[in-house]
Amino acid sequence: MADSKYITLISSNGFEFVVLREAALVSPTIKGMLRGGFKEAQTGVCEFPEISAHVLEKVVDYFHYWYRNRDKENVPDMKIPVEMCLELLMAASYFNLENMPVARPLQ
Repeated sequence: MADSKYITLISSNGFEFVVLREAALVSPTIKGMLRGGFKEAQTGVCEFPEISAHVLEKVVDYFHYWYRNRDKENVPDMKIPVEMCLELLMAASYFNLENMPVARPLQ
């Protein structure tokens, strides 16, 4: 599984998200899990018991958004629901994404 093109992220409520490995590696947290001597490196499955499915889904959306736009200039902001801002801020901290391009709340 270590060479698989995709990995699986599992939320606290058991939802599974299949993600392009290269996109998910934008997160230093996931990179560490997949490159260390952890079971995630062997299985390609990362469990996040503290992150709900609706938040993890937006995180996965961001991974793909970043991956699609990584070499572009003048990238439009990723829109996020205002009511999710606090949860996504905490998730960004968990995944060490604080210095990544910012997503903007929907107005």
